[in-house]
Amino acid sequence: MARDHGFHPVRITRVVDETPDTRTFTLDARFPYRAGQFLTFKVCGTLRSYSMSSSPDTDGEVCVTVKRVPGGLVSGWMHERLRPGDSLEATLPGGSFCLRGDAGDRPLVAYAGGSGITPVFSLVKSTLATTGRDVGLLTAHQSAGAAIFRQALDALAARHPGRLDLRHHFDDRDGLVTPAEIRALADEGADFYVCGPEPFMALVEQTLTAHRIAPERILVERFTPTAPVEAAEEAPAGPSEPVAGTVTVDLRGERRTVPQRPGETLLQSARRAGFTPPFSCESGDCATCMARLTDGEAKMRVNNALDADEVAEGHVLTCQAEPTTPDVTVVYED
Repeated sequence: MARDHGFHPVRITRVVDETPDTRTFTLDARFPYRAGQFLTFKVCGTLRSYSMSSSPDTDGEVCVTVKRVPGGLVSGWMHERLRPGDSLEATLPGGSFCLRGDAGDRPLVAYAGGSGITPVFSLVKSTLATTGRDVGLLTAHQSAGAAIFRQALDALAARHPGRLDLRHHFDDRDGLVTPAEIRALADEGADFYVCGPEPFMALVEQTLTAHRIAPERILVERFTPTAPVEAAEEAPAGPSEPVAGTVTVDLRGERRTVPQRPGETLLQSARRAGFTPPFSCESGDCATCMARLTDGEAKMRVNNALDADEVAEGHVLTCQAEPTTPDVTVVYED
């Protein structure tokens, strides 16, 4: 039986102001989850994924923490409208930014920029509560007033002296994060977790790689902005390598066909066909973009959301799937 990728009602029980632009929403939810995972919400006809800041090992409530993005459709609506007692539609938890099963007693080192602290906070709490592993954490914020979970993290460090090496970086006091700060925590035997704005994550990855940290030991959580995609979105005009084949997309009972383009995913092809298909994380983790191949074949770059039975039935993550046969038909099922 396929896993449940549908949406379910969840009720808000509490709303906590973390910083002037960040709120934690506590949910009346009874589903199992792993530290570091996220929920995908359907709000105003738009899909957004938000990580859980709670830990299944230390917290009796399920919490998501949302930073308001200037001009953000969903984050703005959640901050302005949601009150205790309100309900949202959400998927079951997903994502692979989780503690490794083979970690043993390896240290955990995390780098969190801005709201990237949300899943990292969950990971740190679970690690300290369920293992004897040492933890190193660098948080980076614009200022002390913008530091999400600062007091809670300081309290954790006080409860775990010698195990949690916590370092706060504030841009207005310290300038931008430097490679030296990153290297200062880079225990070569550790597992590394990175989440935050793209320039911050790029700097951390580059610094760790230059420090000879193996890429497979670095786990990065990326959520690309999911602004509405215009139906007419197309790649820039101009010559491109010809591909002999087509992509046919069936969405909400309408079928359109476009020529294949090299390196293009089925999600991108669907957009080029003039559709606005469902999607959220675009990293192969949430299954929001799932559809079924009825003709042809495609290969997924990443699949952290579908199980073997679903793949055998022809389901793919369209944000990750590229055609491998000349003609492909993909159907988005309600």
